Amino acid sequence: MASTLSASSAALTFELVAKCSTTRARASIMTLPHGPVNLPMFMPVATQASLKGLTPEQLENTECRLCLNNTYHLGLKPGQEVLDAVGGAHKLQGWNHNILTDSGGFQMVSLLKLATVTEEGVRFLSPHDGTPMLLTPEHSISLQNSIGSDIMMQLDDVLVTTSPDKVRMREAMERSVRWLDRCIAAHKNPDRQNLFCIIQGGLDLDMRRECCREMVSRDTPGIAIGGLSGGEAKDDFCRVVGTCTQLLPELKPRYVMGIGYPEDLVVSVALGADMFDCVWPTRTARFGNAVTKFGVLNLKREMYATDFGPIEEGCGCPCCRPTDQEGSMGITRAFVHHNAAKETVAAHLLTMHNVWYQLHLMADAREAIIADRFPAFIKEFFGRLYSDGQSYPSWAVDALRGVGVDLIEP
Repeated sequence: MASTLSASSAALTFELVAKCSTTRARASIMTLPHGPVNLPMFMPVATQASLKGLTPEQLENTECRLCLNNTYHLGLKPGQEVLDAVGGAHKLQGWNHNILTDSGGFQMVSLLKLATVTEEGVRFLSPHDGTPMLLTPEHSISLQNSIGSDIMMQLDDVLVTTSPDKVRMREAMERSVRWLDRCIAAHKNPDRQNLFCIIQGGLDLDMRRECCREMVSRDTPGIAIGGLSGGEAKDDFCRVVGTCTQLLPELKPRYVMGIGYPEDLVVSVALGADMFDCVWPTRTARFGNAVTKFGVLNLKREMYATDFGPIEEGCGCPCCRPTDQEGSMGITRAFVHHNAAKETVAAHLLTMHNVWYQLHLMADAREAIIADRFPAFIKEFFGRLYSDGQSYPSWAVDALRGVGVDLIEP
Protein backbone atom coordinates (compact mmCIF):
# COMPACT_ATOMS: atom_id res chain seq x y z
CA MET A 1 0.00 0.00 0.00
CA ALA A 2 1.84 3.08 -1.24
CA SER A 3 2.01 6.29 0.76
CA THR A 4 4.17 9.41 0.74
CA LEU A 5 4.38 10.67 4.29
CA SER A 6 7.54 12.29 5.61
CA ALA A 7 8.95 14.01 8.66
CA SER A 8 12.23 15.83 9.25
CA SER A 9 14.46 16.73 12.16
CA ALA A 10 17.69 18.75 11.99
CA ALA A 11 19.86 15.97 10.55
CA LEU A 12 17.40 13.27 9.46
CA THR A 13 14.49 13.01 7.05
CA PHE A 14 12.21 9.98 7.16
CA GLU A 15 9.96 9.27 4.20
CA LEU A 16 7.44 6.46 4.44
CA VAL A 17 7.22 5.01 0.93
CA ALA A 18 4.87 2.04 1.42
CA LYS A 19 3.18 -0.13 4.04
CA CYS A 20 2.29 -3.80 3.78
CA SER A 21 -1.51 -4.17 3.70
CA THR A 22 -1.31 -7.37 5.79
CA THR A 23 1.66 -7.15 8.20
CA ARG A 24 3.18 -4.12 9.92
CA ALA A 25 6.13 -4.01 7.49
CA ARG A 26 7.16 -0.63 6.06
CA ALA A 27 9.42 0.56 3.24
CA SER A 28 10.99 3.96 3.74
CA ILE A 29 13.91 6.25 2.99
CA MET A 30 16.03 7.68 5.81
CA THR A 31 18.18 10.57 4.66
CA LEU A 32 21.22 11.25 6.87
CA PRO A 33 24.12 13.73 6.56
CA HIS A 34 26.09 11.26 4.40
CA GLY A 35 23.24 10.34 2.10
CA PRO A 36 19.98 8.38 1.84
CA VAL A 37 19.48 4.87 3.20
CA ASN A 38 16.68 2.56 2.09
CA LEU A 39 14.77 0.83 4.89
CA PRO A 40 14.36 -1.90 6.01
CA MET A 41 18.09 -2.47 6.16
CA PHE A 42 20.86 -4.44 7.84
CA MET A 43 23.98 -2.69 9.14
CA PRO A 44 27.32 -4.55 9.00
CA VAL A 45 29.41 -4.06 12.14
CA ALA A 46 32.81 -2.41 11.61
CA THR A 47 33.67 -2.46 15.31
CA GLN A 48 37.06 -0.73 15.28
CA ALA A 49 36.39 1.45 12.21
CA SER A 50 36.96 -1.46 9.85
CA LEU A 51 34.88 -4.41 8.76
CA LYS A 52 37.08 -7.45 9.37
CA GLY A 53 38.23 -8.74 5.99
CA LEU A 54 36.95 -5.93 3.75
CA THR A 55 38.40 -2.64 2.56
CA PRO A 56 36.09 0.41 2.64
CA GLU A 57 35.82 0.16 -1.15
CA GLN A 58 34.77 -3.50 -0.97
CA LEU A 59 32.19 -2.64 1.69
CA GLU A 60 30.90 0.18 -0.52
CA ASN A 61 30.61 -2.29 -3.42
CA THR A 62 28.18 -4.42 -1.38
CA GLU A 63 25.89 -1.35 -1.61
CA CYS A 64 26.19 -0.73 2.13
CA ARG A 65 25.37 2.89 2.95
CA LEU A 66 25.27 2.70 6.75
CA CYS A 67 27.65 0.66 8.92
CA LEU A 68 28.24 0.49 12.64
CA ASN A 69 31.30 1.53 14.65
CA ASN A 70 31.86 0.94 18.35
CA THR A 71 32.26 3.94 20.65
CA TYR A 72 33.87 1.95 23.45
CA HIS A 73 36.61 0.51 21.24
CA LEU A 74 37.33 3.76 19.36
CA GLY A 75 37.40 5.68 22.63
CA LEU A 76 40.14 3.37 23.91
CA LYS A 77 42.04 3.23 20.63
CA PRO A 78 42.85 5.40 18.71
CA GLY A 79 41.32 7.62 21.42
CA GLN A 80 39.47 10.91 21.40
CA GLU A 81 42.55 13.07 20.77
CA VAL A 82 43.38 11.21 17.55
CA LEU A 83 39.74 11.26 16.42
CA ASP A 84 39.62 15.03 16.93
CA ALA A 85 42.92 15.50 15.10
CA VAL A 86 41.89 13.46 12.04
CA GLY A 87 38.40 14.95 11.89
CA GLY A 88 36.32 11.95 12.94
CA ALA A 89 35.77 8.31 12.04
CA HIS A 90 34.69 8.93 8.43
CA LYS A 91 38.13 10.33 7.63
CA LEU A 92 39.93 7.82 9.83
CA GLN A 93 38.55 4.87 7.84
CA GLY A 94 38.07 6.44 4.42
CA TRP A 95 34.29 5.90 4.51
CA ASN A 96 32.15 8.48 2.72
CA HIS A 97 28.80 7.01 3.72
CA ASN A 98 26.87 6.92 6.99
CA ILE A 99 28.05 5.59 10.35
CA LEU A 100 26.06 4.59 13.43
CA THR A 101 27.86 4.32 16.76
CA ASP A 102 26.61 2.45 19.78
CA SER A 103 27.24 4.15 23.09
CA GLY A 104 29.72 1.68 24.58
CA GLY A 105 27.59 0.62 27.53
CA PHE A 106 26.73 -2.84 26.21
CA GLN A 107 30.38 -3.73 25.59
CA MET A 108 31.45 -2.81 29.08
CA VAL A 109 28.74 -4.86 30.69
CA SER A 110 29.14 -7.84 28.33
CA LEU A 111 32.92 -7.90 27.82
CA LEU A 112 34.28 -6.64 31.11
CA LYS A 113 33.69 -8.65 34.25
CA LEU A 114 34.77 -5.84 36.54
CA ALA A 115 32.11 -3.28 35.61
CA THR A 116 29.90 -1.51 38.11
CA VAL A 117 26.88 0.57 37.09
CA THR A 118 25.89 3.53 39.25
CA GLU A 119 23.77 6.61 38.59
CA GLU A 120 26.95 8.45 37.63
CA GLY A 121 27.87 5.97 34.88
CA VAL A 122 29.72 2.69 34.35
CA ARG A 123 32.96 2.11 36.25
CA PHE A 124 35.34 -0.48 34.82
CA LEU A 125 38.99 -1.46 34.56
CA SER A 126 40.81 -0.71 31.33
CA PRO A 127 41.45 -3.93 29.39
CA HIS A 128 44.79 -2.45 28.31
CA ASP A 129 46.46 -1.55 31.63
CA GLY A 130 43.89 -2.21 34.36
CA THR A 131 43.45 1.42 35.36
CA PRO A 132 40.01 2.42 36.74
CA MET A 133 37.83 4.22 34.17
CA LEU A 134 34.37 5.77 34.13
CA LEU A 135 31.98 6.10 31.19
CA THR A 136 29.19 8.60 31.82
CA PRO A 137 26.39 9.65 29.47
CA GLU A 138 28.26 12.91 28.96
CA HIS A 139 31.55 11.22 28.07
CA SER A 140 29.84 8.75 25.72
CA ILE A 141 28.24 11.64 23.84
CA SER A 142 31.52 13.58 23.80
CA LEU A 143 33.25 10.56 22.24
CA GLN A 144 30.50 10.15 19.67
CA ASN A 145 30.64 13.85 18.83
CA SER A 146 34.37 13.38 18.15
CA ILE A 147 33.67 10.25 16.08
CA GLY A 148 31.21 12.29 14.03
CA SER A 149 28.74 9.44 13.49
CA ASP A 150 25.53 10.22 11.63
CA ILE A 151 23.54 8.29 14.25
CA MET A 152 24.65 8.17 17.89
CA MET A 153 23.10 5.94 20.53
CA GLN A 154 22.38 7.07 24.06
CA LEU A 155 24.28 5.44 26.92
CA ASP A 156 21.80 3.03 28.48
CA ASP A 157 21.83 0.74 31.50
CA VAL A 158 21.88 -2.69 29.86
CA LEU A 159 20.75 -5.81 31.68
CA VAL A 160 20.49 -9.27 30.13
CA THR A 161 16.82 -9.94 29.34
CA THR A 162 16.85 -13.29 31.11
CA SER A 163 17.73 -11.70 34.47
CA PRO A 164 15.12 -12.67 37.09
CA ASP A 165 15.79 -9.49 39.12
CA LYS A 166 12.69 -7.37 38.44
CA VAL A 167 13.83 -4.60 40.79
CA ARG A 168 17.17 -4.27 38.98
CA MET A 169 15.39 -4.41 35.60
CA ARG A 170 13.13 -1.52 36.59
CA GLU A 171 16.13 0.42 37.91
CA ALA A 172 17.92 -0.10 34.58
CA MET A 173 14.88 1.01 32.57
CA GLU A 174 14.29 4.16 34.62
CA ARG A 175 18.01 4.98 34.71
CA SER A 176 18.16 4.67 30.89
CA VAL A 177 15.46 7.38 30.66
CA ARG A 178 17.41 9.65 33.00
CA TRP A 179 20.63 8.98 31.11
CA LEU A 180 18.88 9.89 27.84
CA ASP A 181 18.11 13.32 29.31
CA ARG A 182 21.79 13.73 30.21
CA CYS A 183 22.81 12.60 26.69
CA ILE A 184 20.48 15.14 25.08
CA ALA A 185 21.88 17.92 27.28
CA ALA A 186 25.49 16.95 26.43
CA HIS A 187 24.98 16.61 22.65
CA LYS A 188 26.95 19.39 20.90
CA ASN A 189 26.09 18.69 17.24
CA PRO A 190 22.34 18.06 16.87
CA ASP A 191 22.43 19.86 13.51
CA ARG A 192 24.62 17.14 11.97
CA GLN A 193 24.39 14.10 14.26
CA ASN A 194 21.25 12.22 15.29
CA LEU A 195 20.84 10.91 18.83
CA PHE A 196 18.60 7.83 19.11
CA CYS A 197 17.02 6.70 22.39
CA ILE A 198 16.98 3.03 23.46
CA ILE A 199 13.92 1.33 24.93
CA GLN A 200 14.69 -1.03 27.81
CA GLY A 201 12.57 -3.11 30.18
CA GLY A 202 13.62 -6.71 29.66
CA LEU A 203 10.83 -9.14 28.83
CA ASP A 204 8.27 -7.29 30.96
CA LEU A 205 5.82 -5.87 28.41
CA ASP A 206 4.31 -3.36 30.83
CA MET A 207 7.79 -2.06 31.62
CA ARG A 208 8.55 -1.86 27.89
CA ARG A 209 5.31 0.10 27.33
CA GLU A 210 6.20 2.51 30.12
CA CYS A 211 9.69 3.01 28.69
CA CYS A 212 8.23 3.58 25.20
CA ARG A 213 6.03 6.39 26.53
CA GLU A 214 8.93 8.07 28.31
CA MET A 215 11.37 7.73 25.41
CA VAL A 216 8.87 8.83 22.74
CA SER A 217 8.12 11.98 24.75
CA ARG A 218 11.80 13.02 24.40
CA ASP A 219 11.28 13.26 20.60
CA THR A 220 14.64 11.89 19.44
CA PRO A 221 15.06 11.54 15.63
CA GLY A 222 14.94 7.73 15.83
CA ILE A 223 14.17 5.02 18.37
CA ALA A 224 15.92 1.74 19.20
CA ILE A 225 14.64 -1.35 20.96
CA GLY A 226 17.54 -2.58 23.09
CA GLY A 227 18.44 -5.32 25.51
CA LEU A 228 17.44 -8.21 23.24
CA SER A 229 19.54 -10.95 21.57
CA GLY A 230 20.72 -11.88 25.06
CA GLY A 231 19.59 -15.47 25.19
CA GLU A 232 15.86 -14.95 25.59
CA ALA A 233 13.39 -17.29 23.90
CA LYS A 234 12.47 -16.21 20.38
CA ASP A 235 8.78 -16.06 21.36
CA ASP A 236 9.65 -13.50 24.05
CA PHE A 237 11.82 -11.56 21.60
CA CYS A 238 8.93 -11.32 19.14
CA ARG A 239 6.49 -10.21 21.84
CA VAL A 240 8.80 -7.39 22.90
CA VAL A 241 9.44 -6.18 19.34
CA GLY A 242 5.75 -6.40 18.42
CA THR A 243 4.66 -4.58 21.58
CA CYS A 244 7.15 -1.74 21.13
CA THR A 245 6.66 -1.09 17.41
CA GLN A 246 2.93 -0.58 17.96
CA LEU A 247 3.69 2.26 20.38
CA LEU A 248 6.32 4.07 18.27
CA PRO A 249 5.71 7.05 15.96
CA GLU A 250 5.01 6.09 12.36
CA LEU A 251 7.40 8.65 10.89
CA LYS A 252 10.56 7.71 12.76
CA PRO A 253 13.03 4.87 12.10
CA ARG A 254 12.80 1.84 14.42
CA TYR A 255 16.03 0.02 15.18
CA VAL A 256 16.18 -3.43 16.82
CA MET A 257 19.71 -3.74 18.17
CA GLY A 258 21.89 -6.84 17.85
CA ILE A 259 19.73 -8.85 15.42
CA GLY A 260 21.30 -10.69 12.47
CA TYR A 261 19.93 -14.16 11.72
CA PRO A 262 17.96 -13.99 8.45
CA GLU A 263 14.78 -15.46 9.99
CA ASP A 264 14.93 -12.87 12.79
CA LEU A 265 15.30 -10.05 10.26
CA VAL A 266 12.33 -11.11 8.13
CA VAL A 267 10.02 -11.65 11.14
CA SER A 268 11.11 -8.37 12.73
CA VAL A 269 10.35 -6.49 9.51
CA ALA A 270 6.86 -8.07 9.54
CA LEU A 271 6.48 -6.81 13.13
CA GLY A 272 7.21 -3.24 12.02
CA ALA A 273 10.96 -2.77 12.58
CA ASP A 274 13.29 -1.02 10.09
CA MET A 275 16.96 -1.33 11.10
CA PHE A 276 19.16 -4.14 12.42
CA ASP A 277 22.83 -4.90 13.15
CA CYS A 278 24.83 -7.93 14.19
CA VAL A 279 28.38 -9.31 14.01
CA TRP A 280 27.11 -12.80 13.15
CA PRO A 281 27.30 -12.68 9.31
CA THR A 282 30.93 -11.53 9.35
CA ARG A 283 31.97 -13.64 12.34
CA THR A 284 30.49 -16.84 10.89
CA ALA A 285 32.34 -16.14 7.63
CA ARG A 286 35.62 -16.51 9.51
CA PHE A 287 34.59 -20.08 10.40
CA GLY A 288 34.05 -21.02 6.75
CA ASN A 289 30.28 -20.48 6.72
CA ALA A 290 28.33 -19.00 3.79
CA VAL A 291 24.89 -17.53 4.45
CA THR A 292 22.53 -18.46 1.59
CA LYS A 293 18.82 -18.45 0.83
CA PHE A 294 18.81 -22.20 1.52
CA GLY A 295 20.55 -21.86 4.87
CA VAL A 296 24.14 -21.75 6.14
CA LEU A 297 26.73 -23.83 4.26
CA ASN A 298 29.95 -24.86 6.01
CA LEU A 299 32.37 -24.82 3.09
CA LYS A 300 35.06 -26.53 5.19
CA ARG A 301 33.19 -29.80 4.70
CA GLU A 302 34.88 -32.27 2.39
CA MET A 303 31.83 -32.47 0.11
CA TYR A 304 32.77 -29.06 -1.30
CA ALA A 305 36.34 -30.01 -2.27
CA THR A 306 35.31 -30.72 -5.88
CA ASP A 307 32.28 -28.41 -6.06
CA PHE A 308 33.12 -25.91 -8.80
CA GLY A 309 29.88 -23.97 -8.60
CA PRO A 310 29.60 -20.47 -7.08
CA ILE A 311 29.16 -19.98 -3.35
CA GLU A 312 25.46 -19.40 -4.06
CA GLU A 313 23.81 -19.80 -7.44
CA GLY A 314 22.02 -16.60 -8.46
CA CYS A 315 23.76 -14.38 -5.91
CA GLY A 316 24.91 -11.04 -7.32
CA CYS A 317 27.93 -10.51 -5.07
CA PRO A 318 31.36 -10.19 -6.76
CA CYS A 319 32.28 -13.71 -5.59
CA CYS A 320 29.21 -15.40 -7.06
CA ARG A 321 28.11 -13.43 -10.11
CA PRO A 322 28.67 -15.16 -13.50
CA THR A 323 32.15 -14.76 -14.95
CA ASP A 324 30.80 -12.95 -18.01
CA GLN A 325 29.51 -10.11 -15.79
CA GLU A 326 31.56 -7.06 -14.87
CA GLY A 327 33.32 -7.33 -11.53
CA SER A 328 32.98 -11.11 -11.26
CA MET A 329 35.73 -12.85 -9.30
CA GLY A 330 34.70 -16.35 -10.43
CA ILE A 331 35.03 -17.83 -6.94
CA THR A 332 34.02 -21.47 -6.51
CA ARG A 333 33.06 -23.43 -3.42
CA ALA A 334 36.09 -25.63 -4.04
CA PHE A 335 38.42 -22.63 -3.87
CA VAL A 336 36.90 -21.44 -0.60
CA HIS A 337 37.07 -24.99 0.79
CA HIS A 338 40.74 -25.25 -0.19
CA ASN A 339 41.61 -22.02 1.63
CA ALA A 340 39.16 -21.99 4.53
CA ALA A 341 41.38 -23.81 7.01
CA LYS A 342 44.69 -22.14 6.23
CA GLU A 343 44.37 -18.80 4.39
CA THR A 344 42.57 -15.59 5.35
CA VAL A 345 41.37 -15.05 1.79
CA ALA A 346 38.48 -17.48 2.34
CA ALA A 347 37.26 -15.43 5.29
CA HIS A 348 37.49 -12.26 3.20
CA LEU A 349 35.49 -13.78 0.35
CA LEU A 350 32.81 -15.23 2.61
CA THR A 351 32.55 -11.92 4.48
CA MET A 352 31.93 -10.17 1.17
CA HIS A 353 29.28 -12.73 0.23
CA ASN A 354 27.55 -12.78 3.63
CA VAL A 355 27.33 -8.99 3.89
CA TRP A 356 25.92 -8.85 0.35
CA TYR A 357 23.38 -11.54 1.25
CA GLN A 358 22.13 -9.70 4.35
CA LEU A 359 21.88 -6.33 2.59
CA HIS A 360 20.06 -7.76 -0.41
CA LEU A 361 17.71 -9.85 1.72
CA MET A 362 16.49 -6.56 3.17
CA ALA A 363 16.45 -4.88 -0.26
CA ASP A 364 14.30 -7.74 -1.62
CA ALA A 365 11.98 -7.44 1.38
CA ARG A 366 11.66 -3.73 0.67
CA GLU A 367 10.74 -4.35 -2.97
CA ALA A 368 8.11 -6.87 -1.86
CA ILE A 369 6.60 -4.36 0.59
CA ILE A 370 6.41 -1.70 -2.12
CA ALA A 371 4.75 -4.19 -4.50
CA ASP A 372 2.43 -5.26 -1.62
CA ARG A 373 3.49 -8.89 -1.89
CA PHE A 374 5.40 -9.11 1.38
CA PRO A 375 3.33 -12.03 2.80
CA ALA A 376 4.22 -14.05 -0.32
CA PHE A 377 7.87 -13.02 0.11
CA ILE A 378 7.82 -14.33 3.70
CA LYS A 379 6.39 -17.68 2.60
CA GLU A 380 8.95 -18.01 -0.19
CA PHE A 381 11.78 -17.13 2.20
CA PHE A 382 10.77 -19.70 4.84
CA GLY A 383 9.86 -22.25 2.14
CA ARG A 384 13.45 -22.22 0.85
CA LEU A 385 14.96 -22.51 4.33
CA TYR A 386 12.61 -25.30 5.41
CA SER A 387 11.98 -27.18 2.18
CA ASP A 388 10.01 -29.99 3.84
CA GLY A 389 7.29 -27.47 4.74
CA GLN A 390 6.94 -29.10 8.17
CA SER A 391 9.79 -27.91 10.37
CA TYR A 392 9.13 -24.16 10.49
CA PRO A 393 10.21 -22.79 13.89
CA SER A 394 7.14 -22.43 16.10
CA TRP A 395 8.16 -18.97 17.28
CA ALA A 396 8.15 -17.68 13.68
CA VAL A 397 4.83 -19.38 12.89
CA ASP A 398 3.20 -17.80 15.96
CA ALA A 399 4.69 -14.33 15.47
CA LEU A 400 3.71 -14.20 11.80
CA ARG A 401 0.18 -15.44 12.53
CA GLY A 402 -0.09 -12.45 14.83
CA VAL A 403 0.37 -10.14 11.83
CA GLY A 404 -1.81 -12.04 9.40
CA VAL A 405 0.62 -14.48 7.73
CA ASP A 406 0.10 -18.23 8.14
CA LEU A 407 3.18 -20.21 7.14
CA ILE A 408 1.36 -23.54 7.45
CA GLU A 409 -1.65 -22.80 5.28
CA PRO A 410 -0.93 -22.80 1.50
